[in-house]
Amino acid sequence: MRRAVTPAIVLAVFGLLVGGLFRYAFDESDEASVANYSRSALEGAAISLIVWASHLYLVARGGWLRRRPLIVELIGRSVILAAIVAVAAIVLEIVLYGHGLEAKWIRDTFLKIIGVGLLMSIPITTIYELVRMIGGRTLLNVVLGRYRRPVREERVLLFLDLVGSTSLAEAMGELRVQELLTRFFFDIDDAIVAHGGEVHAYVGDEVIVTWPAGADETSRRYLDCVFAIEDRLARRADHYRKEFGVVPAFRAGMHAGPVVIGECGDSRRQIAYFGDTVNVTARLQAHCKEAGRPLLISGELLRLLPSEQDFVIEPLGWTQLRGRAASIDIFAVARRASS
Repeated sequence: MRRAVTPAIVLAVFGLLVGGLFRYAFDESDEASVANYSRSALEGAAISLIVWASHLYLVARGGWLRRRPLIVELIGRSVILAAIVAVAAIVLEIVLYGHGLEAKWIRDTFLKIIGVGLLMSIPITTIYELVRMIGGRTLLNVVLGRYRRPVREERVLLFLDLVGSTSLAEAMGELRVQELLTRFFFDIDDAIVAHGGEVHAYVGDEVIVTWPAGADETSRRYLDCVFAIEDRLARRADHYRKEFGVVPAFRAGMHAGPVVIGECGDSRRQIAYFGDTVNVTARLQAHCKEAGRPLLISGELLRLLPSEQDFVIEPLGWTQLRGRAASIDIFAVARRASS
């Protein structure tokens, strides 16, 4: 809820200012009054919120548009927003000013409102696309320069990959498997975002998800995210069978601990994660196949979970993971069967 309310408040304030500036820049001096400035500010705020609501609708229901090439998506979104702003401007003119549409308003003001509305949509769309590309928290930290020098943070990491991708590639062909992976990553994204996770990277058939974690913080959202992904795939099972002839399954490893984070590269900057926590999580995920379990977590991650759980936690003991000298306490996790 907060993810939608905070931007709405910021945009409403921004719209109030734009509406007032619009009145100051384009209206004649004899129309300058407190009432007119107030109406223009309200109109600006209303249009800003309408644009934001339309944007959220397109995000939630516009999968058909987001799967198009980016240039097609941007043009399509701009056309849709232009039409919405036009309708909103007409309705607000009638409601706020209590009269019908005047030829002078249509000729002198209407097109300017459309232009300003579209200009307002550009930064909204640009910021949204940047968030989609690198993540909201990461974008903020990049803008603030937090990772110009490496820093150490406590993180929860999830490594999750598609089961049997190699055999699927042999049976279906590489292009077809890539289509399956693209759909798989697209379908699980809502569950990740809903549980506060942020995608760090897609590596082949694997997705790396991260959460900030305090040493004394407990939360079940980490495991809930994995089970929400499982539920999402179950709901989409018939679609996958129809389109690909197979329902994707995954293996996942989760661990918590200190991670060194820093910016890498120059021509293309990237946020990179380093450290033992990253290596352990990757090896936990790889160990799922050997252990015959779809989800393995470390003792460090278990300590971040609430004491009262409805999960089945199965201790697998101290295990020496491949490529690592020190052993780690491993647990298999599953949901408790409903009675």
